Amino acid sequence: MSLKAQIDAYNIQKEAKLPADVLALMNTTNEELIAQHIKDNALQTGQKVENFSLVNHKGENVKLADLLQKGPVIISFYRGGWCPYCNLELKALNDYLPQFKTQSAQLVAISPQLPDETLSTAQKNDLEFDVLSDVSNEVAEQFGLLFTLDERIQRLYTEFGIDFEHYYGDKSFKLPLPATYVINQEGIITYAFLNEDYTLRAEPIDVMAALESEDN
Repeated sequence: MSLKAQIDAYNIQKEAKLPADVLALMNTTNEELIAQHIKDNALQTGQKVENFSLVNHKGENVKLADLLQKGPVIISFYRGGWCPYCNLELKALNDYLPQFKTQSAQLVAISPQLPDETLSTAQKNDLEFDVLSDVSNEVAEQFGLLFTLDERIQRLYTEFGIDFEHYYGDKSFKLPLPATYVINQEGIITYAFLNEDYTLRAEPIDVMAALESEDN
């Protein structure tokens, strides 16, 4: 089943479960975020990515430059382990990991979660790739993905029991736009999927196609 099909199935469940006014608020604020065109100022295909270093879920420092020495790098920016769309995406990427490895690709996921929560996300989803903590959101900002959640959604998520201070160590409510990049060994972006609509995610098969095109 494609990732989109999984997301569509989840959306049906969500719409059956949540009150109409809550769904309307989520849709309205999502449309308002889309209208901000944040992605227009984010890193795009053809641009170079500067080196960065983050700690993974095992407590190890991971440098982009070191990963690129082994092959192309896939980076998935996600919001957090509390986000069902993010968990679906991470699992879908994990399922494709054997195919990615045929292209010597290194896969990492990045969120501003604290290391303990990053570890929890990796364990909960049985992830077999590095999950990195960008606690200060420096890398998300480097990629031009950073935004602040609408105050109405801040209150709604708090009502849902999502404790941002627990997940992120603060209540800034700053998150990265969900995004997926493929970076070649020269540090150049060869594939970029980013959208202000957090319910839309890159299909792993498209990521694989981008990797395969590098050989042609």
